[in-house]
Amino acid sequence: MNYFLVKSEPFKYSWQQFLKDKQTFWDGVRNYQARNNLKDMKKGDLVLFYHSNEGKEVVGIAKVVNEFYQDPTTTDDRWVVVDLSPVEELKNPVSLETIKNDDLLKETALVKQSRLSVMPLKREEFDRIVELGS
Repeated sequence: MNYFLVKSEPFKYSWQQFLKDKQTFWDGVRNYQARNNLKDMKKGDLVLFYHSNEGKEVVGIAKVVNEFYQDPTTTDDRWVVVDLSPVEELKNPVSLETIKNDDLLKETALVKQSRLSVMPLKREEFDRIVELGS
């Protein structure tokens, strides 16, 4: 299994909306590195949902339910989406500040490549964030 983190500005697409929708395709990725990370996602992989700009915190866990396919919001075949569904909300959202100050997490892509919207995580990083959110 692989582990990832996706970012969304809550005013555009929030965790609460994701819970209501029960499933969504993750669209709008227009960065090649983030796109390649979407392509690496496999059915069943776990994904942390991060509220960017407002909140700046990990708020929940999702899973990949369908692997990458053409982004339906564009005719440009370079861009892809994956389908995600929510698994559970974290009891305590994990702030970016907490992540930056944690010895195990301070080297994550969330800290080192802060503008990247879809990023891989090591299992121990994923587990640590979930532990902090429990």
